[in-house]
Amino acid sequence: MYRNVGNPALNVPEHWHYVSFGLSDLYGDNRVHEFTGTDGPSGFGFELTFRLKRETGESAPPTWPAELMQGLARYVFQSENTFCSGDHVSWHSPLDNSESRIQHMLLTEDPQMQPVQTPFGVVTFLQIVGVCTEELHAAQQWNGQGILELLRTVPVAGGPWLITDMRRGETIFEIDPHLQERVDKGIETDGSNLSGVSAKCAWDDLSRPPEDDEDSRSICIGTQPRRLSGKDTEQIRETLRRGLEINSKPVLPPINAQRQNGLNHDRAPSRKDSLESESSAAIIPHELIRTRQLESVHLKFNQESGALIPLCLRGRLLHGRHFTYKSITGDTAITFVSTGVEGAFATEEHPYAAHGPWLQVIYSVSKQMLLGRWRLWFIGSWRPPILSARSAST
Repeated sequence: MYRNVGNPALNVPEHWHYVSFGLSDLYGDNRVHEFTGTDGPSGFGFELTFRLKRETGESAPPTWPAELMQGLARYVFQSENTFCSGDHVSWHSPLDNSESRIQHMLLTEDPQMQPVQTPFGVVTFLQIVGVCTEELHAAQQWNGQGILELLRTVPVAGGPWLITDMRRGETIFEIDPHLQERVDKGIETDGSNLSGVSAKCAWDDLSRPPEDDEDSRSICIGTQPRRLSGKDTEQIRETLRRGLEINSKPVLPPINAQRQNGLNHDRAPSRKDSLESESSAAIIPHELIRTRQLESVHLKFNQESGALIPLCLRGRLLHGRHFTYKSITGDTAITFVSTGVEGAFATEEHPYAAHGPWLQVIYSVSKQMLLGRWRLWFIGSWRPPILSARSAST
């Protein structure tokens, strides 16, 4: 952490600049990260940065940003999930434990620190940007990069270097009401590029006889439950990584062992992206997990996840795309998918289909409705941070 003098020519004020180290590979000897060569990512492939407005008379940088960054780094190491520019983290608490309205985070490229080629791989620098709840919701409903660009146009909300001011008391929409019009137009035109989130969710097969106690989210052979295989996990991960590009035909990847578009070929096997859980390493022949058609399902979400269902419908399905909830506590995944998306195993004839613990629910674009019978249930008021998943192309 150090004092950054800013750039007076660009109207960038002095501020405190924090830079992490250790998410990338510092040693190249496999003691922390598996060394995968100079051309691939170094460690997790990124380090975190944060820019905090320096208050008048402040002689030393506050330490709470370092603790915040350590919390995010701990999540990365424990889950082996990575962050990308445009991601968001819903925190639901002032970042500095004060009464501030800055209670969530967006991630973007650091404006000063460019990607670096090191002897142990490539490192990018992702800057944490503190935002208000209204700005987080706008990023979810439209896209994170769009909101970041708006923040850059408002000096007190970040300016060109996206400096976080914990004393900011107004959202960018309160400062400039015309910005809400830009967001609304963007949502109407583009929809949302948020293709999925990690959340607390579950589903049950209501068409299964009550006396059958087999877990509806698994396939049982003998007495051992079959959990989500690595190949199925790859498919779900690929779905969220690719998303659905606005100007191309929407596609869900087919179920097969081959990675598509060359994604992750150089990634260390021990690293996981946002939809891979620890149990995905279980050795299960892919052919033993069959796709089942269900008559009705019971969907359960925590409060914040359920609040994203309107976004799922208006921002994704109405635009011919898909939206996935991936459980943070297990292998369960729920994907709402529009008709016409190639590779989906749910169809208008069979609107609910399950492949292991992965459920798909079809949405008919022509009929403008979710098909079949379904029940929704919110799981208490438990509200974990929701971490976004996004298309690699957006």
